[in-house]
Amino acid sequence: MSIDKKILACVDRSHFSDHVADHAIWAAQRLKAPLKFLHVLDHHPEIGSGEDHSGAIGFNAQEVLLNKLSEEDAKKAKTAHESGRLFLNRLRERALAAGIVAPDIKQRHGELEETLVGLEAEVELFVWGRRGESSETAQPKKAPRIGRNVENVVRALRTPILSVTDSFRVPQRTMIAFDGGSLTRRGVEYVAASPLFEGQTIHVLMSGPEKQDAPKHMAWAESTLAAAGREVVPLLIPGEVGGVIAKTIEAQSINLLVMGAYAHSPLRSLLFGCMTNTMLGSSSIPTLLMR
Repeated sequence: MSIDKKILACVDRSHFSDHVADHAIWAAQRLKAPLKFLHVLDHHPEIGSGEDHSGAIGFNAQEVLLNKLSEEDAKKAKTAHESGRLFLNRLRERALAAGIVAPDIKQRHGELEETLVGLEAEVELFVWGRRGESSETAQPKKAPRIGRNVENVVRALRTPILSVTDSFRVPQRTMIAFDGGSLTRRGVEYVAASPLFEGQTIHVLMSGPEKQDAPKHMAWAESTLAAAGREVVPLLIPGEVGGVIAKTIEAQSINLLVMGAYAHSPLRSLLFGCMTNTMLGSSSIPTLLMR
């Protein structure tokens, strides 16, 4: 790993950010990498003062109104920036208390996807919450199962992403959802090479329709992980992929799931459903997404 590569924790001003911070701290300590907290402020926050400006008339009324709205925009932007700075400093103090040396904080204006793509070259691992501020403000029955930005941002990146849930515990048992394809083979190689997984038991699960070459693929995964000193539990369980993964997570007390993400085009996912979104929406454990 390049010494310049960092763990980038993407946070917003929701309570989920504490869990993101704890996972990012763990990853930074395991990888011996610098830690940065990033808070992205939207370029175009909704302004809306509640006043009715429709009756503004008179000489230079339009110019006066535009100046007033510009002042309101500036005040709200300043308030958002200051609130964000205080929020990031709190997370920085959390990281310092956990033993992280010189955690960095950054606040940017812009779109999340564009910002992360621009920073990707300096990132070893992204960490973010599966849900965010929109989940806190939505009605319970209407709360999104995953954040609205997740799919678009994940599709735009190639660096591994740790998508976390509502609590933190040090992973002891990781499961790789493995199908023998190039994307999940990359997941096996990442688990074999990364210090994140040292000392863990690694379950390798192949599910779906029975395949004649499944034992060959599984043998490759076992040997790759064993050569890196990983304790491996191979699992060949035919059946519907999502259901088998969910049952195995519960049966084997899995703490962390590794899976390929959005292998199919957005159109195909729209027409036939998306396994990645299904798993992220239903799973209660952190998931490492490989692209």
